[in-house]
Amino acid sequence: MSKKLWKPDLARIRSTNMWEFANNAKMPLDEFNYSDLHSWSVAEPGRFWRQVWAHANGIGDLGDVDIQDDLGPAASFFPEGQLNFAETYLQRTDEEIAITYFGESAVKRSLTFSELRLSVGRAQRALLSEGVTVGDRVATVLPNGPEAIITFLAAASIGAVYSSTSPDFGANGILDRFSQIEPKVLIVTDVYFYAGVKHDITDKILAVAESIPSIEKVIVAPYDPETESASLSSEITPWCDWVDNSNQEPEFTRLPFNHPIYILYSSGTTGKPKCIVHRSGGILLKHWSELLLHCDLSFGDRMFYFTTTGWMMWNWLIAGLSCGVSLILYDGSPFHPTPERLFDIGQETQPNLFGVSAKYIEAVMKEGLTPIHTHNFESIKVLASTGSPLAPEGFEYVYENIKKDVHLASFSGGTDICGCFVTGNPLQAVYSGEIQSSSLGLDMQVFNDDGTSATSGSRGELVCANPFPSMPLQFWQDPEDRLYRSAYFERFPDVWHHGDFAEWTESGGMIISGRSDATLNPGGIRIGTAEIYRQVDVVDEVLESVVIGQNIGADTRVVLFVRLRPDLVLDDELRQRIKQQIRIGASPRHVPSVIAQVPLIPRTRSGKLVELAIRETVHGRPVHNLEAIDQPDALINFQDHPDVKITF
Repeated sequence: MSKKLWKPDLARIRSTNMWEFANNAKMPLDEFNYSDLHSWSVAEPGRFWRQVWAHANGIGDLGDVDIQDDLGPAASFFPEGQLNFAETYLQRTDEEIAITYFGESAVKRSLTFSELRLSVGRAQRALLSEGVTVGDRVATVLPNGPEAIITFLAAASIGAVYSSTSPDFGANGILDRFSQIEPKVLIVTDVYFYAGVKHDITDKILAVAESIPSIEKVIVAPYDPETESASLSSEITPWCDWVDNSNQEPEFTRLPFNHPIYILYSSGTTGKPKCIVHRSGGILLKHWSELLLHCDLSFGDRMFYFTTTGWMMWNWLIAGLSCGVSLILYDGSPFHPTPERLFDIGQETQPNLFGVSAKYIEAVMKEGLTPIHTHNFESIKVLASTGSPLAPEGFEYVYENIKKDVHLASFSGGTDICGCFVTGNPLQAVYSGEIQSSSLGLDMQVFNDDGTSATSGSRGELVCANPFPSMPLQFWQDPEDRLYRSAYFERFPDVWHHGDFAEWTESGGMIISGRSDATLNPGGIRIGTAEIYRQVDVVDEVLESVVIGQNIGADTRVVLFVRLRPDLVLDDELRQRIKQQIRIGASPRHVPSVIAQVPLIPRTRSGKLVELAIRETVHGRPVHNLEAIDQPDALINFQDHPDVKITF
């Protein structure tokens, strides 16, 4: 069994929201444990999700029907329900701080709950003046600051569908997403900062707007509202001119429980990213179960999570508003101007939940930081980690060098459900390298290839065997749900197959080894190979390429192999041009750590790149089913390649 690192005492357990929730659900508390609560939540989904709604003081009505068509993607919870998503997020109207925002530069701003509500009202009226109505799309390219939240809630208040990317995406990366959903309004920043460098994105935004005919209005919300943008085009309307200055409250119209709320995107592994449409009520219930129960947040608490607006954790973070929780936002490099940047913010703001990626924990561990001796984290009761599996060494580092008495909650889920499949819970012990438990309401299992349940300690495919409210409503432009079914329900009929390789542990926790497919995952950021190929194809010297993830200890690095035109040799100048194209066209996160030259790249007999076979070869593992590969001898080009060989 893994090393036990932390266990809540009985007093702490009995003070949790989860304990109160179980009591209100009339569960016997004398022998109560998490396993009992989870079993009940799966066995009686209607009662469980209604209890979540009641615990969160949901605004609206769930109707009389719990679930309709309870198999596979057709399942629909509370089909008679009515609510307004923004109304729930804006229920606090007091003068306490709702949002504290830190930009990487000197920018720091805050908004009270009252100011946030009035700001949403102004943006709501501005959207209505542009003719935005129920079902229209509103898209943003904004930093992780107040305007992104204000725009989202304004769109939600009138039933428009919101979608975002972060400013570091290249023009092609933005177009791959927004051109599919055809937004009516685009709201952007003028610049962003990362690692001390200022990036002006006005030209990129103009190129995007000109390429999407549906966009009728472009608004710029300057990175620093106190300074006038130096590069504003006459084609872009400043935010301050777009919104009014009145103190009129926003108005809320109740919409169906399953009305679309926002569109998130898959990684783009096999082509353009899939546009995942999420449903209002299901997202609310899922986020409430995670924030209020699993993370034990309460009205008046504060939460911080390091994220960008292009990652689902942004959507998860801002859900704190629906719980009456204050948000702490940061936009920029977590290591600028020093590696202690996020710890400094934590000390200044004293959040109750402090969230980062597993990669961040590993990075500060390698830096040798010991914030337990340099920073005061008295308020932090939950330290959350996600994005990739956290190695046992990372778990132990947290307790030895950040805080001893803290609930380290490791999460794993996905953009697909905008939430967690397996997660932490405040009733159980934390074991090194393990995620504590399945999420409430989700029947998580590990399947063998034949669809039978794997025993504890055996690796297999992570699946969810029951429907749940935050399953996507649909994929955009997939009217018969063919892509949707293929993505999640094709391998095991009516069972959600998530594509993670996982195992249950002796303690009842879970270890996830990584993705089952070829999606790249450097530093916990999922990257689709097709997004890289589209940029490399622009480089004239490159005839074809293949990209893989190479394991380096507990992390993964992106390795790009290229076949060049005859007689050309890959030199440093060409390497830099390829990296620059990927950085500009996709994002800095897509840039490979290594670019290596090979004379031939094998494909399947139907012409598809054999990414998995190449990855296995690079790692020195056998490749099966060589018969499916045209010219399988070409794999030898990747075996012990000097540019990617790891020496210890």
